[in-house]
Amino acid sequence: MDVRVELSEFLKSRRARLTPEDVGLRAYGGRRRVAGLRREELAGLAGVSVAHYTRLEQGRSDSVSAEVLAAIGRALRLDEDERTYLGQLARPDARTCPETAVPPRPGLRHLVASFGSTPAVLVGRHTEIVAWNPVAAALFGDFAAMPEGERSISDLIFRRPHIRDLHGGGWENTALEHVAHLRVLSACYRGDRGLAAHIERLRADSPDFARMWASHPVARVGHRRYRLHHAVVGDLELYGELLTLPGDPQYSGLDLLAAEPGSASERALHRLAAA
Repeated sequence: MDVRVELSEFLKSRRARLTPEDVGLRAYGGRRRVAGLRREELAGLAGVSVAHYTRLEQGRSDSVSAEVLAAIGRALRLDEDERTYLGQLARPDARTCPETAVPPRPGLRHLVASFGSTPAVLVGRHTEIVAWNPVAAALFGDFAAMPEGERSISDLIFRRPHIRDLHGGGWENTALEHVAHLRVLSACYRGDRGLAAHIERLRADSPDFARMWASHPVARVGHRRYRLHHAVVGDLELYGELLTLPGDPQYSGLDLLAAEPGSASERALHRLAAA
């Protein structure tokens, strides 16, 4: 990932989504030639010089203080995830992690298997599916039969038609959430060549992924709500949580899906687990 290019495109995308009226400015100068705020308007709101902001947006600034980044984040009305992303792109110290894949500890595999009728998936830093329990495979597909290089959450969402069918009308939002999470990972582990190659492959193989990536969504995946339609057990309403594993940075986390106790969705999960 070319950090300077990513920083430039991110700042431009966030500047373009704001209008003068959004930030309490009066539009002036007749017909505007740019979408959103002008650079000089943004710089004024942030309290920095136009030249300083322009160098940052054009990827020509070698260093920027935390105070300036915070001011720009406020001016652009960035949320917490976006401010963190901006800081990770703009600061010079890239976070590094081991490139070598480490097999999950037996205890982690046992934990994943122990969830019974709760779909559980251990997800790697490249969104690869490292371990899973039987009900997760019954819900999303036979992971063991998938080529190892394509056994990832990204490939499921963007390259497996049955997953699009499973999500129905909610697929677009699910896919966008995933792309936003990948952007967080790409900034957090920007020295990870495997992750960069994974993203480039998706951009080349999936027009939907390329379109969403170009819009620069940024958000961590945490809790989600899914409305699914499974070919065997019918409609499901599930709640998802991605639990991070601080001691294991090679994993994005442990992804769990659960239904409301006593609901038809919970009974459907039990049927899947028993199949």
